[in-house]
Amino acid sequence: MLIARVVGSAVSTAKDERLRGAKLLVVQPATVSDERTGEPFIAVDTVGAGEGELVIVVRGSAARQTAHTEGVPTDAAIVGILDSLEVDHDVSYRKS
Repeated sequence: MLIARVVGSAVSTAKDERLRGAKLLVVQPATVSDERTGEPFIAVDTVGAGEGELVIVVRGSAARQTAHTEGVPTDAAIVGILDSLEVDHDVSYRKS
């Protein structure tokens, strides 16, 4: 699992039938102190995340193990929305 920030959305009218109805969001990996790192990528949203939220993303075969993505051709899925992060007894992020 990795931490990412939702930075946008993607709309695709021509796509695999198994992706119909899937909400596609653009996410960018982030550190525990919420610094963006790496290249943005598209993930299937399984939890109702929105732009600007800090989320938990799974990649690879784990992305196809949710109730919403089983059998779906994806290698990235948002599986959680973070309320807070605590590292070494320091809260590094708290949802406002």
